[in-house]
Amino acid sequence: MRDFNKLKQELLIMKTNNIKPNYSELARIHECDRRTVKKYDEGYQGKSTTRNKESRLDKYKDEIKDKLLLPGSTIKGTYEFIKEKDSSIGSYSNFYKYSKEFKKKKNNSFHPRYETEYGKQLQFDWKEDIKMFNKHGEVFEFNIFSSTLGASRLHIFIYSRFKTRLDVQRCLIKTFQYIGGVPEETLTDNMSSIVDTKKKEFYKEFKEFSKDIGFKPKKCKPKKPYTKGKDESSNRFMSWLIPYNGEFETEEELIEIIKEINLKINKQINETIGVPPIMLFQKEKEYLKPLPNNKILNSYLYDTVSSKVSNESLFYYKGSKYSVPIKFINHTVSLREENNKLYVYYNKDLITIHKISNNYINYKEEHYIEGIQNVLRNKEQNEIDLIARRNLDLINRLSEV
Repeated sequence: MRDFNKLKQELLIMKTNNIKPNYSELARIHECDRRTVKKYDEGYQGKSTTRNKESRLDKYKDEIKDKLLLPGSTIKGTYEFIKEKDSSIGSYSNFYKYSKEFKKKKNNSFHPRYETEYGKQLQFDWKEDIKMFNKHGEVFEFNIFSSTLGASRLHIFIYSRFKTRLDVQRCLIKTFQYIGGVPEETLTDNMSSIVDTKKKEFYKEFKEFSKDIGFKPKKCKPKKPYTKGKDESSNRFMSWLIPYNGEFETEEELIEIIKEINLKINKQINETIGVPPIMLFQKEKEYLKPLPNNKILNSYLYDTVSSKVSNESLFYYKGSKYSVPIKFINHTVSLREENNKLYVYYNKDLITIHKISNNYINYKEEHYIEGIQNVLRNKEQNEIDLIARRNLDLINRLSEV
């Protein structure tokens, strides 16, 4: 394309000095039509160097803006969310250029880089008190147990409704099972469920657990949180989850979304090591110690999970609610499923056993009667029994699926 900037400059000089331009002579010098010279002399500036071309992302513009307005969201997380719906949206670099004006940049402070040997260390922490809502507006409150292998940067994310010591142990065992071995040591901060902050040491129960599983627990140095920076980096990836607000229905679906994000993260190139973590992990796993036998794992775990008892004297497990005696209301119970039965513990004491059910609400008759007695204290026992059984029959019919 011919550059007419010089022609415009000459015409400007002539106009400034009240010199009448010779269109034919200028056309000969600049190898163009005299009508072109005249057009420039009359104020034409030439064609725009930029084109207002439509982008394939325009149809998602409002949705991208909305997702990036969510606290903690990132352009990368939003890209992965949109790409999940439409794989034809193009590359991340193009998406970034399109979206960066919708997201304010943050200034990052310097953090020293730390490297560890293969199989040496696993860093872990909680991403706490996450709240998300499903398609029906129901709020889900949960935590993410986030861990990272020091050398390969392999990330593992595990959904957990609670973050007690039992939950930490359960999540660590699930992590070790996922990576197929045990590292030499773990590194975390002063996690209150496993660290006595007054004595500044791990609780005896967690020390025994770590000894049996075969790793040495370590804490970050005081006021030096960057020593576990690799796991802090993995926490930022949880911003990928935020765009899924209002996009899922059940807890099980939410857990599957987390697993899918986890897999994507490990398959993407890590900027620090230059390769996907899953690739470098193939080398690191050779240096992990073998898992202890199942008897040891099951003695601590056997798929034990925690659940808080509501004011209805019910706790939640895998889409259904089950009852306990009313004295455990607002307490957290531990659950273990075995042979289609649900064993319910409080402080390691077995308090009740339920048969696994597809019904949404599962009251034991004695638990429900006890609850009714507590409310209708002025009623006779036979009247209480009648009211309780009638209500239970109605609850059972309504909760059947």
